[in-house]
Amino acid sequence: MLSGGCLCKGYRFEIQGECTTMVDCHCSMCRKAHGSDYATFVGCSANEFQLICGQDLVGSFQSSENGARAFCTVCGSNLPMVGEQEVYIPAGLIDGDPGVRTSAHYFVGSKAPWVTIIDDAPQHEEYPAG
Repeated sequence: MLSGGCLCKGYRFEIQGECTTMVDCHCSMCRKAHGSDYATFVGCSANEFQLICGQDLVGSFQSSENGARAFCTVCGSNLPMVGEQEVYIPAGLIDGDPGVRTSAHYFVGSKAPWVTIIDDAPQHEEYPAG
């Protein structure tokens, strides 16, 4: 079991099963939201993600027509994107080793100009087909 949470520790969660994937997103929205050259997300099944505390601290920003970004209203940490089937967790929120490594790079067509991707993970201009 893995656990994690935000910087102020007001939002805490547990992952009861295995993490299924790790992806690096290079889109301009992730770069702005995370203040970094890309954002790394770890995926798990929604039924294996359990929020322990902090639902009342979750703020939301509609970052695009199709998506919103959750954040802690106390410390500003980016929070997981919770869907019906899967949850995508900013990797830096996880306290231990999620047991997966970067398997793909998304939105490399808009990556920061100073970034050189040096691993062998597949690179996709946008979301991969399917």
